[in-house]
Formats: sequence, structure tokens, C-alpha cells
Amino acid sequence: MGEMDDGPNILGRGYEIVHLDSQLIVINKSCGILSVPGIGPEKADCIAMRVAAEFAGARIVHRLDRDTSGLMVMARDAETHRKVSMQFEARTVRKRYTALVGGHPIHDNGKIDLPIAKDFDRSPRQKIDPVHGRPSVTLYEVVERIETPLSARVHLHPQTGRSHQLRLHLLMIGHAILGDDLYASDEIRALSPRLCLHADQLAFTNPATDEFLAFESAAPF
Repeated sequence: MGEMDDGPNILGRGYEIVHLDSQLIVINKSCGILSVPGIGPEKADCIAMRVAAEFAGARIVHRLDRDTSGLMVMARDAETHRKVSMQFEARTVRKRYTALVGGHPIHDNGKIDLPIAKDFDRSPRQKIDPVHGRPSVTLYEVVERIETPLSARVHLHPQTGRSHQLRLHLLMIGHAILGDDLYASDEIRALSPRLCLHADQLAFTNPATDEFLAFESAAPF
């Protein structure tokens, strides 16, 4: 397993720009910063605010969890925001994540289909809820099996976009993500100083030109 870091954090900025044009901004987000403001003044600082301070009018299209690093797209005007958001809603956007998980999954690939709901008794956790949960599907493939520490590198293709979906789905097949302070055991959490989850591929259509745009960002772990 290679050396780990927190991902892009140019001069404390919290992100680096991967692509910039008159309609779109694609960034590589650092681990440890919110995508949008949380509840309370201590959670006001976020990617949405930082990017908008640099590029007036920039607005969030989708989110990554605070401790997830990787690729995000933002729109620079309302019409672009509407059209890119429609692609996410229609599930035509291609997304891939890389994670390091504890142990070795039995199967080299598979599908996790477990409905997710908020766990109001243990907020901000989510839970599997067959009755009230929303449909949630993740495809995974094992790309590397690591002996020391016993872990695996996996590629994840979420078919839905629920909060904590990847973290919870991997937990439910017995392979929590290294460094996960919400769902992993103390042993698995201690294997990494950060959550080992990174959005490493993002592809969508530029609504202004109909050009298909594809971006990659290597996982920093």
C-alpha cells in the first residue's frame, strides 16, 4: 500500500482546478472539507463557499462527503446548473470511486442492492432499512488484494447517490473502508489517518457544446 496523504490541498485552498471554462468548473476536492455548509457557524466553511469566492456565481451540482476526496463538477450559471443536474437525475453521469477496504472480499466483483435510510437515533449515520429505505445500488470490483495490512483496493460504481452509500454498502458485505470513523471497527479505522475513499473518475456532457467530458484523478492512497 502506497504512502497516504489527504489529497489536493493547494496552499490550504481545499481543492485544485482540473477543468475551467465559461460554464463549468471541475475540481479535485481535498479530504476533510464539507461540500456545502452544515448546521451551525462552525460548519459554514465549505467547497461551495470557497469556489464561489473565487468564481462568482459558481454553484454546487452534486456533493461528496466531507472526508471523501476527488472529482466534483460545479456550474457557473443557472442554466448550466439545471442541465448538468438533469444528467445526474437521469443517471447518465459516469462516476467511479476507488477505496481501500479491510480484508479480502470473497468475490472479485458484485452488486450490492440494499435500501438506505437516515438513522435518526445515531445521526449523521445512515442505516439499511428494507421498509423505509430508498433504493440504493453499488457495483464493485476488486482490483488489488493487499497482504499487509490485510486489505483490498476496489473500484466502486454507484448506481444511486444516497448519503454514505458506499461506506455503508461496503460495511454490509463485511469490508468497511480504512479510516472510516463512522462505520469501521477500531481496528479498520486505525489502518489509515483518513477515509480511503476517492472519486477518481467523472464523465458527463457539456450542455453548451454537447461535448462528452471525461476526467480522472488518481487516488492519493
